[in-house]
Formats: sequence, C-alpha cells, structure tokens
Amino acid sequence: MVFAVSLFSCNEMLELNPKDSLSSETFWKTEQDAKLALTGVYAYMTTSATYNHARKLWDGLSDVAYTGGFSGITLGNIDANTGGITSSIYSQCYALISRCNIFLKNVDQIPMDNTLKAQYKGEVQFLRAMSYFTLSEFYGGVPVYTTPPTIDESKIEQSSKADVVKLVLADLDAAITALPDIAYNGHAVKGSALALKAQVLMHNQRWAEAAIAAKSVIDSKKFSIYTGGYQNLFIKPGQNNNPEIIFSVRYLKPDNIIPQTSDANPDLAGAWDLTVVPQRYFVDAFQCTDGNPITSSPLYDPADIFKNRDPRLILMAVTKNHKFANGTVCDISGRLQGGTGFYTDKYVDWNNYGSAWSWAVRSDQDFILLRYAQVLLMYAECTNEATGPDQSVYDAVNAVRARPTVNMPALAAGLSKEQMRQAIRDERMYELGLEGLRYWDLLRWKTAETVIPKLVNPGGYPRKFDPAKQYLFPFPQSELDRNKKLKQNPNY
Repeated sequence: MVFAVSLFSCNEMLELNPKDSLSSETFWKTEQDAKLALTGVYAYMTTSATYNHARKLWDGLSDVAYTGGFSGITLGNIDANTGGITSSIYSQCYALISRCNIFLKNVDQIPMDNTLKAQYKGEVQFLRAMSYFTLSEFYGGVPVYTTPPTIDESKIEQSSKADVVKLVLADLDAAITALPDIAYNGHAVKGSALALKAQVLMHNQRWAEAAIAAKSVIDSKKFSIYTGGYQNLFIKPGQNNNPEIIFSVRYLKPDNIIPQTSDANPDLAGAWDLTVVPQRYFVDAFQCTDGNPITSSPLYDPADIFKNRDPRLILMAVTKNHKFANGTVCDISGRLQGGTGFYTDKYVDWNNYGSAWSWAVRSDQDFILLRYAQVLLMYAECTNEATGPDQSVYDAVNAVRARPTVNMPALAAGLSKEQMRQAIRDERMYELGLEGLRYWDLLRWKTAETVIPKLVNPGGYPRKFDPAKQYLFPFPQSELDRNKKLKQNPNY
C-alpha cells in the first residue's frame, strides 16, 4: 500500500509529475502492481473536494443553495487571488490527471492479460476525461498534458476549449471500447463512459450526438430507476448494488470514510452539510402534488410549506425541530450557517445522529457522479433541443417523476419545445438539486446572468454575476506566476 499512499497523496499544489512517484525499476512489474496503481488513482477522488461530497457545495454558487465560504464569489468578488474553490478545482483536477498520466505511461510495460490491461487503461482514460471536462467547464481552455511533463515541459499555453473537449471525447471513446458492458461495480464500466460522453456533448450543445450517447445507456438495460426510495439512493446500504448508480466515489467503513459530513450530528460545527443550505427560492420552486406550482395550486398551505408538495422537497430541505429517524427532535437552527432557515437532508443518514465526533468512522455514503435519472434527463433535454418534444422526451422525464416514493404527475401533453425546455430544466432542479450540478446548468444555459442577480444572500446582500467574465473562473495567480505562457481568462 506504500505506492497508493505516497504517490497518490492529496496535494493542493499543481502536481503534474509527483516527486514521490515510484520508478519503473522498483514498480510496474506485475499485474498486482497495475491493480494497486489503479486503486491509487481511484483513491485520490475520495479525498479530493473536487470529486467527493464537497462537490455539493458547488450548488452554493447557484439559486439552489447558499454556501458561506462562497459568499464573496456570489457577491462578485472574484479574481486571480480569490483562492478557495477557484484554485482548488484547478490543482485537484491536475493532481488526478497526473496520476492518470503516470499510470498510462507505465502500465504497458507490465506483462499481463491484454484485455484486462486495456480495461484498466480505459478506466484511467475515463477518469482523465472527467478531470479535463471539469477543467473545461470552469476555466475553458487549459494546458493539456497527456504524459507526465518535466517542469519546463509543463510551462505551456492553454489549448482551446474545443481541443480540450476533443481530448476528452477521444479518451471516452477509447474507454467505451475497452470497458466491460456490465452494471456498475465500483469501477468505471462502458455505461459510465457513455453517460459522461453524453454529459460532455450536452454541455457543448452537440444535442443530437449527446442524445445518441444517452440513448445507448438507456438501451443497454444495465441501469434503471431505483425503486427502493429516493432518500435511500444517497445513503448506505441503499447504494449497494444500486441499479441507478452509473459512477460514484465509493467509501467503506471503517477505514475509507467520508472526510467530513453531518449525518452523524447536524449540530457539529463545520460539517459540510451545514455549510451548503437550501435557499427559500429552491424550496418554493417545488411543485405541489397536483403538478402545479405553489402560486396556482389549491393544495399549497403557506402555514405548512411541506404539505402536499413534491416528496423530493422534504428530502432536500428540512427546518428546525426536524424529527430524526431515531425519534429524537433536534433544533438545528443554531447551526444553520447562512440563516436560510433550512438544512439539507440529502446524503444525510439520520440513523447516525447523536454520534458526535464518532461520525468519522460511521459515515460511508458514496457520492454519486453519474446516475440513470441524470441520463434520462440528459436524453430528454438533448432530444428536445435537437428535434423537439416527441414521445420519447415525455417518457424519459415522466420515468423520473414516476419514481416510487416520488410519484409526481406526468407532464401535461402538448407542450411546445420551449415549454418542454423549461419543464426539463425545472425537473433537473427537483431531481438533481444539491448534487453540485445546478451551477453548471446555469452556466451552460447562459442564464446565470439573469438568475443569480435576482438572489439575495442572508443578511440582505444582493448577489452579482458579471457575464463579461464570470462564465469562467480566473486562473490562479500562483499558476500564472509559475507558467508565464498561460494567459488569464478575459476581464480578470
């Protein structure tokens, strides 16, 4: 395990070629070495905030939630020295890329079954694609490294976003060919690569191609909507052998546990689920059980805002005096950082409540990065954009709404393309809220400039979003200082 611990340790610096990587003279000799190295690549994701549960905080940049640590960014205070998320995503993506590149450079020298070797390489290409895709969404064009560079070789100009996406799709196509066509088992499979390909194409408005990739996942019959309850999808043991999960960052008690969560004790100061709290705008957006918004439904009761509402709402947001699964009632209002009056229930296992600091050995929910409902909504959006709202679009959205324990009414018939577009966007918020996807949605729809300035942070501070620059993050000043060939993104 020395290799996995040392080579794949977490590092906030831009890590393009780790100094503690093991040489081919002492490693990369046997199939076991390849397996251990692959485990190390995956292991980095469990400790990196860009890939694990901290990814939920990204919704704090959107209309879904508020995150105290991002308050400066939401008020428009963002530049090359902002730090925090604007620099950690950059460094952590490259840290994973470097591990992928080291693996791909060395694994071919190992004598082992060629099919298994190709599968391992496909898994790593999938992870590298995910990392470059994340970089392209936040920064646009970035420097591209497909092999471990020397210090001098790392100082290069960024490639265009189009070229980064081209590399991402090439990696995914290679992965699709090499990965087994089976249900998800903790390692990337063919469906994982196809789902990510659909997401990449959708984010780049290649609607028809994205719909084809999403349809391939659907037609494979390897995945399906989980029938065991919406909340159970996000906690163990409901995640074990779950047919909806297509790719996730996995944890296992007692050794591999979530770095920080509040499912064991929501009074715990600093827990992540307390630093990303739902906004009232998000709560009010959920429909009533008749499928109508609260502004027109006769079922809405302002005295009990959770009554007769989409069942997913009470799993997204709870208020003080929430009754936990063990029967206790806790006033969590004192820990609601941000003062929205709500607390998230998603990814929280109330059965662990009251454990105080022992949460560290009890919290092992996997964090889902790709799931079947997400694919259905991608297929619906891309097909609607490409050809309009045919029956397959209705079927995909309604399959999500009809999930057991949700059972929301089907969409109204006869929607125009524009009406269906809005219905799909709303459904993404209901279904995928607090999974870290909403901010990306606002960016790719180019609605961030109209949605975000309408929001007000706790304390009465209006949010700001400058479309001249904020559709991209700035490159960190530390990286501009290190790599003089890198050009800052516009208007920073």
